[in-house]
Amino acid sequence: MIDFTTHAYQLLLHALTEHGYNFQTFEDFIQHPKKRSIILRHDVDLLPANSLNFARIQARRGIKGTYYFRAVPQSWDEAIIKEIAALGHEIGYHYESLTTTNGDLLRGIKDFASNLSALRILAPVKTICMHGSPLSKYDSKDLWKSYNYKGYGIIAEPYFDVDFNQVFYLTDTGRKWDGHNTSVRDKVQTNFTQTYHQTSQIIEAINTDTLPDQVMFTFHPQRWNDNMFLWSKELIFQNAKNIVKKHFYTHRHA
Repeated sequence: MIDFTTHAYQLLLHALTEHGYNFQTFEDFIQHPKKRSIILRHDVDLLPANSLNFARIQARRGIKGTYYFRAVPQSWDEAIIKEIAALGHEIGYHYESLTTTNGDLLRGIKDFASNLSALRILAPVKTICMHGSPLSKYDSKDLWKSYNYKGYGIIAEPYFDVDFNQVFYLTDTGRKWDGHNTSVRDKVQTNFTQTYHQTSQIIEAINTDTLPDQVMFTFHPQRWNDNMFLWSKELIFQNAKNIVKKHFYTHRHA
C-alpha cells in the first residue's frame, strides 16, 4: 500500500468502520462523547480541493468529519466551504491571529472576531483550532491568556478542551504519524505511549483491537494524493520542510 494516497485513507476508514467505531464531529464529541469514537479533524492549510475530496469520500460512507479553514487565500475557498458544510460536515476556524498581527493582542482578537464572523456567513461555527505557523515566533493559543473564546459562541478548542490522556491523538504532521521530532506546536500532553509511522500500522492496530477507544485524527489533506507527480512533489517538499522545522525548533527552544 502506498501511503498518503486517498486509497490508503479509504482503507483506514474501512477498518475503523468494520471494527465498530463511531464517527463524531468535534462539536458533537464535546457535547455527547461516545465511548468508542473517532474524530476526523482536517486542517485545511492548503489545496482546499483535496479536503473537498476527503469530505465527499466520507459522505459516501455516511461519515462526518470536521474541517478547519484558515483565513488566507490558499485555504479560504467559499464554494468549497459551503459544499463541505452541505455534505453534513462541521466547519471550524483555523485561527492564526497572533502570527497575522505579529503578536499584537488587541489587533489579534479583532482579527479573530472578524474572520470568525466572515466564516459564520458561510456555515455554522462552534469550534476553533489553532494553526501552528511553525516558522512564526508567536503561538496563537496565547491569545486566550488575555481573552476567552467562549465569549464568541465557541464551545471548544482541541488544545484546551480535550483530555488527551483519554483521547488518543494522531496527526500526520510531517507527513508521518510519528512526527513529534519535527512538530513545533502540533503536540499534546498524553500518557499514551504507542506510536505508528505508517497508516498501514494504524490499520493493523485497528484489526488487532489495540487502537484506543477514543481517537482524534488530524489530517492535512494537501499531503494525500493519488496523482504520483503531486504525491512525489509533496514528499520532497515535506522532507525539506521537516529539516527546516527541526532546525528551527532546536534553536528556538534550546
